[in-house]
Amino acid sequence: MRQIFAALTLVCLPGLVAAQDTKPDGPSLMEQGAQMFMDGLMEEMAPAMEGMSDLGEKIGPALRSFTEEMGPAFADLLDQVEDWSVYEAPEKLPNGDIIIRRKPDTEPEKKEQPPAIILDETPQIDL
Repeated sequence: MRQIFAALTLVCLPGLVAAQDTKPDGPSLMEQGAQMFMDGLMEEMAPAMEGMSDLGEKIGPALRSFTEEMGPAFADLLDQVEDWSVYEAPEKLPNGDIIIRRKPDTEPEKKEQPPAIILDETPQIDL
């Protein structure tokens, strides 16, 4: 029985080794699935992307002129305001004016005190 098993092992062993050495030439199933997913996503997004390019062509010149005209004013405003977190959100009044109110100071600034160090007069030693 042992001899038959040994002979069968010797006959089948080269076939098993050859089967393990062969690798698929193409991508794996996971890679194929990911590629199919990305292709489908690109097909679905193509009309929206074309619409975005048309929108960019229409809005581009207006946005460019806006930044050329308002850019220096915004730069001056940024230089004047040190901390934007102390202001509330802009508010539009009925007459068309826009105001930006400063937030009320709720707490005065407190100086942090270092923690007190308490020394025990009779130190204890654990043995």
